Amino acid sequence: MKNTVSTFKKVKENKQKITMLTAYDYSTARLFDDAGVDSILVGDSLGNVILGYEDTLSVTMEDMIHHGAAVARGVKNALVIVDMPFMSYQTSVYDAVYNAGRIMKEGRAGAVKLEGGACVCPQIKAITECGIPVVGHLGLTPQSVNAFGGHKVQGRDDKSAKRLIDDARKVEEAGAFAVVLECVPAKLAETITKELSIPTIGIGAGRGCDGQVLVYQDMLGMFSDYTPKFVKQFANVGEIIKEAVKSYINEVADGVFPDEEHSY
Repeated sequence: MKNTVSTFKKVKENKQKITMLTAYDYSTARLFDDAGVDSILVGDSLGNVILGYEDTLSVTMEDMIHHGAAVARGVKNALVIVDMPFMSYQTSVYDAVYNAGRIMKEGRAGAVKLEGGACVCPQIKAITECGIPVVGHLGLTPQSVNAFGGHKVQGRDDKSAKRLIDDARKVEEAGAFAVVLECVPAKLAETITKELSIPTIGIGAGRGCDGQVLVYQDMLGMFSDYTPKFVKQFANVGEIIKEAVKSYINEVADGVFPDEEHSY
């Protein structure tokens, strides 16, 4: 069955777990959808794992729309959520609504995701009032990596923990139907999860969240520039790909491929 905003709400009410993975292209999205994942996030992490940037700041609206539309074409059941890139919503409420609309119309998204707490609540409110579902994102927000002074766990002290709880409440009040918690201490993430009526999706935030998300290149061993502590590698697909390519190179070099079976 098609997963929707209502599905997320029911899953939390039933105390079940939401599964989410990133994807950035048609064929990968189709595989994940066939496997039964609840939601696919077209993250601005594509800046790192697809485009080779050092961070997500250089990702454009055109990048997100291009990859979002490709993913949407490969999905039948999963809810497709597309990230709003850096400076596509921070500048004004008008820009936020306009760009969210582009992602929905041109990127064929089922929802958009944006980073930040109280400071972006006017944007969340305006976007949702236009009928566009919004996912919030709190904790380590990669678009603010320079302000944080690097990729650091957020909410370790009482003051910052209280601010995260307050931001989570405000994001929910503004109309978000879910919120991603990234690199937040597990106990704090569990507290936020209990405080909210909307689902929390954790990434480096412990098992107390209502769901989990990972970048698929991380969990399949396909991205080796760096590996966050919270990543579990479920398969080493990177090595499988390299071995397959080596076999192809050797068979072509030796004249083994193509053989009669693979020729007209």
